Amino acid sequence: MDEFLSEQEQWERLKAWIRSNAIWIIAGIAVGAGILAGWRWWEARTDRIALEAGAKYQQILEALDRKDRARADTLTMELERDYKSSPYVDQARLLQARVAVESNELDKAADALRAVMEGTKDKQLALVARLRLARVQLAQGKPDDAIRTLDAVDPGAFKARYQVVRGDALYAKGDKAGALKAYQAAREDAFGQSIDAESLELKIDDLLAENTPAAPAAPPAASTAKSPEAK
Repeated sequence: MDEFLSEQEQWERLKAWIRSNAIWIIAGIAVGAGILAGWRWWEARTDRIALEAGAKYQQILEALDRKDRARADTLTMELERDYKSSPYVDQARLLQARVAVESNELDKAADALRAVMEGTKDKQLALVARLRLARVQLAQGKPDDAIRTLDAVDPGAFKARYQVVRGDALYAKGDKAGALKAYQAAREDAFGQSIDAESLELKIDDLLAENTPAAPAAPPAASTAKSPEAK
């Protein structure tokens, strides 16, 4: 019963335990020190890579500011090659897609967005890239492709925005009833989501007006004047 042992006896027991377990104690200390050193090395490496990738991304922005797209594309490829796990790669591809759209290079924009959609580890960013890809496909005159792109996943918090683009694609196909249904669904799901509510209401109102049958013409009012024959 340890509580009845003298301090000297407790100390002797402790020394005996240490002697019998010395190898394991030393090994545990060594392993702990190794883990700590490895963790510190990993943190330092991660910080260095993040700084380098960020600097490369800044160079891409500066190249685009100078309208030097060739240099920006080269830097983007270097970023993808050297820092493929960095989130800056996704941002550079999104930037590349935006610039391509502005230059009407829709195929290039679609490739960049598809790379983000399929390669990013960020699920929310993948949904954003998919939505933008559908818009590009719609601009390419490929509404069926846009619908397939949108319908391939659960849009989650982006449901309203997906419905808006889906409505645009259906309208482009000539399916006005389907487009109206998609727009109305977007309006119902729009709470807390960032969409252009005014534009959406205009689309809904226009389609409702097209589907509203014209009122029949009122019959001509009866004349109270007597005809010449009645005189």
